[in-house]
Amino acid sequence: MRRLPPLTALEAFVQVARLGSVKAAAEELALSTPALSRRVQALERYIGRPLFERKHQALEINADGTALLHDIAPALDAMSMAVDRLVSGGSQMRLRLAVLPLFASQRLFPHLGELRQGYPLLHIDIETTPHAVARLGEGLDAAIILARGDIDPNLFSLQLGRDLVYMIGSRELVESGAIQTPDDLAKQTVLIHREMPTNFDDWKEAIGYPDLQPQAIDSYDSGALMLEAAAQGLGVAVMHSRHFYQANDSRLARLFDYEVESPYHYYFVCRPRAMQNRAVHIFHDWLVQNEI
Repeated sequence: MRRLPPLTALEAFVQVARLGSVKAAAEELALSTPALSRRVQALERYIGRPLFERKHQALEINADGTALLHDIAPALDAMSMAVDRLVSGGSQMRLRLAVLPLFASQRLFPHLGELRQGYPLLHIDIETTPHAVARLGEGLDAAIILARGDIDPNLFSLQLGRDLVYMIGSRELVESGAIQTPDDLAKQTVLIHREMPTNFDDWKEAIGYPDLQPQAIDSYDSGALMLEAAAQGLGVAVMHSRHFYQANDSRLARLFDYEVESPYHYYFVCRPRAMQNRAVHIFHDWLVQNEI
């Protein structure tokens, strides 16, 4: 039987391949960038061929690397799950979940008590981490993400409802009459979420104002901070209708009555093998049954 390369080298390769960045992979594995690069290079020497194309300071996985990733990643995921089952003693169930903070506070946490009552042995570790999809199987069992529909076909995914695009501003701004038509946005700052970068452009196109340009566009990576900024009069937030209604903030108001469906949706995603994990399966079924 041929000896296998070191597990640390395989783990380093998978992280770089999934994250597309040596720096990001090194952070995930708590290694220095040179140390991670040495592990990847050691695997390439063992195999006898490169797994990435080196372009300046970037790495791009090649055909051989893609084939290897496809073959070994499921095995590494299975090993991680096996260790978790052994550590838990087969009794306590643990789900490692990544989720966006606003989804967690508005749609998840209000119902988690009911889930705990039904499954008292199910415990959830929650992260609000970047690179969630790339970390599935590597520290994460599942994630709830925002996407435009371009979900990796190798993943199991479940769309969690649909939403309209709302322009949300302070009630004081609306009541002052400063914004009555979309043209008035030319004098306003528009707030965009980095996870939904084209929502404003899609909305403009749908209502027949494709050339509309606001005074400025500010980007946020937190939906909760966008809502607070809008409430404080710092700009008009481009968000989902459910974000507006579930915020239930009397300081906020919807600006227009256009019904424009958002191209972005929340998705529950995991690796197909993870659905064999009882904790993942229970959580998935609970999301479906309760229309979270």
